[in-house]
Amino acid sequence: MMITFKSRAASDVLFFENAAKEFLRCIGKDMTAATGIITVEQLPAAIDSVRKAIATDKTEARPAGDKAGDEGTDEGATDAADEHVSLSQRAQPMLELLERSRAEGVPVVWGV
Repeated sequence: MMITFKSRAASDVLFFENAAKEFLRCIGKDMTAATGIITVEQLPAAIDSVRKAIATDKTEARPAGDKAGDEGTDEGATDAADEHVSLSQRAQPMLELLERSRAEGVPVVWGV
């Protein structure tokens, strides 16, 4: 199932349900209801939480020497870790949505 985050300040951001739940946990929200809101007052704390989560995710990234395509691997083979979309990649559009919403003083909603 897809979850759409909306704000009058920017384009919609879509997440698969599991990714949306992970993101919402990151900012201290729960997706127990089908709809929700990040109020204007909550935006600064949410932005800080996302930035911290992105920084943590980047420091926990795979070591530089652990890359698919190193000698000894098949050219057509895929590495499961290469297919994983990191939190830092996934959260970037949402961080932009939150920042634009804060700048314009409008909330972010989902499920509406």
